[in-house]
Amino acid sequence: MSSLELLFLLLICCFIIYVIHWIILDCNVELWYKTHFGVPISSMRGQVVWVTGASSGIGRGLALVLAKNGIRLAISARREHLLDSLKRECLELSNGLLSESDVLVLPMDMLKLADHEKHFQIVINHFGRLDVLVNNAGRSQRANWEEIKIDVDHELFELDVFSVMNLSRIVVRHFVKNCDGHGHIAVTSSIAGLCEVPFSATYCAAKAAINSYYRALCLEQRNIDVTIFCPGPIATDFLQEAFTAEPGQKHGGSTKGQKRMTSERCGVLYASAIANKLNLSFCAMFPVVFLAYACQYSIFTSIFRRFLVKGTLNRIREGKI
Repeated sequence: MSSLELLFLLLICCFIIYVIHWIILDCNVELWYKTHFGVPISSMRGQVVWVTGASSGIGRGLALVLAKNGIRLAISARREHLLDSLKRECLELSNGLLSESDVLVLPMDMLKLADHEKHFQIVINHFGRLDVLVNNAGRSQRANWEEIKIDVDHELFELDVFSVMNLSRIVVRHFVKNCDGHGHIAVTSSIAGLCEVPFSATYCAAKAAINSYYRALCLEQRNIDVTIFCPGPIATDFLQEAFTAEPGQKHGGSTKGQKRMTSERCGVLYASAIANKLNLSFCAMFPVVFLAYACQYSIFTSIFRRFLVKGTLNRIREGKI
């Protein structure tokens, strides 16, 4: 066997091993490796992380993991009583690593853009610094493409894109002006922003837009770390608040009984992605991770578009396969 043939065989074997990882892991290979062999979450102990949308779901799961590792927190959402409850859990989980003043409850409506600067200053005044902003607030969607009212497109983009960009720019300007251009911005995107899914057209477009906004930031501000975290189906109450085709309407659905990753596991993976300053990561249970990988390669994308009808994709998304 020639050296060229041996090299080709090794490449084939590596590809097969990689594809097997697509099937057996609940996240992308780089994130799995960094979670087990990279920088530990505890390395961020003493840093200040501001998590929006922290009152439930992924944001809550992330906050608890960070608190357990002694990371100081500003937690924001609209429902203050849930934030108060989360603070108590964070302090208890920290096992003495955090004091009362290390967890700041900061009620906030992301849609009130005029208040963003004020809330940011509260964080800075309280801690004297901010190391990481985690933009987690947002809502999903369930609706038929042709039935979506244009007002819904506006409302969803206002929350999932424009409010996120406004707060991010405030923090980035602070990093550039006061931290020698160094800092860390993270955003909760979605696998739907990498691989389109049926019945969520506006949501898919919003998450794709977020991904592009943050990738552009990477190009312009090289010293600012950017983490784009793309979860798939997670066992949260996300569906209850999801947009539909009609303005002001909520889906009100439930994820109970569906095959979904827990918010606790998602929180661990998210925290690890931040600690290791990974640029793009995604997580979900099989076969969603496999589909996310496959959609990155045109040959696989063509196959899936041809053979996976929208009903099959939707059953996968809803945890029924």
